[in-house]
Amino acid sequence: MKQPDSVQRLNPTVSALGLVSLLSDFASKMVYPLTPIFLTGVLGAPAWTVGVVEGIAESTASILKLYSGWLSDRVGQRKPFAVLGYGLGALSKVGLAVSFGWGHVLGARIIDRVGKGLRAAPRDALIAENCSPQQRGRAFGLHHSLETMGEILGPLAGFWWLWQFPENYRGVFAIAFIPALLSVLVLLALVREVRSPCQDRRSRPQFTFQKLSPTYRRFLLVVGLFGLGNSSDAFLLLRAQELGFASSQVLLLYAVFNLVEVSLGLAAGNLSDRVGRRPLLASGYLVFALVYLGFAIAPSAAAIWPLFMLYGLYSTLTRGVQKAFVADLVHPDRRGAEIGTFYLVVGLVALPASLVAGWLYTQVGVAAPFYLSAAIAVMAALLLSQVGPTSSRLPSA
Repeated sequence: MKQPDSVQRLNPTVSALGLVSLLSDFASKMVYPLTPIFLTGVLGAPAWTVGVVEGIAESTASILKLYSGWLSDRVGQRKPFAVLGYGLGALSKVGLAVSFGWGHVLGARIIDRVGKGLRAAPRDALIAENCSPQQRGRAFGLHHSLETMGEILGPLAGFWWLWQFPENYRGVFAIAFIPALLSVLVLLALVREVRSPCQDRRSRPQFTFQKLSPTYRRFLLVVGLFGLGNSSDAFLLLRAQELGFASSQVLLLYAVFNLVEVSLGLAAGNLSDRVGRRPLLASGYLVFALVYLGFAIAPSAAAIWPLFMLYGLYSTLTRGVQKAFVADLVHPDRRGAEIGTFYLVVGLVALPASLVAGWLYTQVGVAAPFYLSAAIAVMAALLLSQVGPTSSRLPSA
């Protein structure tokens, strides 16, 4: 008797892409929690530069995701974009290791985010094309769990290095190059792709919402609103440091955050296949609001540990589930481009979100950006109820 799609084994390409992301995020999360501390503590840059660096980097990535998704549709191949993207991510670790000014850090972060911009939409399209619609939550949940496992191991490796060699941030950045390079090699060796039909070469990337389904358009508007309050995690790490965390402890904090994700990510994906994506996303937005409210009023460092664990729950309820929701809502013939449109919206709001947060943090007060983010998240959760039916399991392949 044939097993239903929801319990059949996933395509090996899905698992291989999860391993690629595990290695890549192992490298990235050795580096990312230390970047704001390196900027402000070692290079002596003011706190507002954190918002500038992260905002420009994330916006660059998300705009490129539109083009990379469209180009992968046009040429009928996803893998070359993923290879180039993960390769640039590896190169950026070397760039950080030799940075001697905040402009150098900005350049390295842009290289890293360009890489992410090139790979993300084609990779997500590869996952969607290698599983049935009934398996999407499970597939993206598995990918998210493996990705998050790397996000746990990376900070732990960085913590061990700083424990052995205190304040040696450049050493962490250099070592991170090794797993980043391994991710490229695994991608080349294990990920298989069947070439799909090319699009009309006269087509152009879609900057308009006109060809998107009404449900997808409404969802992107909600995503854009939420993104205006979702500034860089670097501000959470700066707040933790301000309350007394050492740089090595910040890495442990990030590992705990990701431990929650890896424990629950696959379960969240499976649950979204059964009950729909929207309820989980709305719950995640509300958890985000609680976390940011907590950061605004946190009296001491002791409060940060449970807040970061709760932040891991937010990420569990949104990251993999949101990607599965997008895969449900896009047109199968324009999958790469329409997934890229989602990332474009996220990127367009990333820069103002981080710039506003940086200005509020330095000019108004450290609690101000967290209050604003909490309020915006609650509004986004309420508006999400207007996006489509409760169950988002669509029949498109």
